[in-house]
Amino acid sequence: MELWSENNPETCATVGLDCGTCVHQAAAKMAKICPGIAPAQIQSTFFRVYRSSACHPMVEVFALAYAESSTLQPQVLAIATAAA
Repeated sequence: MELWSENNPETCATVGLDCGTCVHQAAAKMAKICPGIAPAQIQSTFFRVYRSSACHPMVEVFALAYAESSTLQPQVLAIATAAA
């Protein structure tokens, strides 16, 4: 898939994604795969994934989406620990 090698608005648009959807979905998946990324590292993670300067204005959307998606992680962990 082109998105793995070319993250830029033009490539995303060719597969039917807008910037907001693309970034939000990526951040939500990142929060599930890597729930412990420190807030200070979220921006550098975004810039590693989205290398195109055209994507860079979406860094705050990524950070907010990651934070929203990762807020459930401690609750899920507490429930799983209590059930064990």
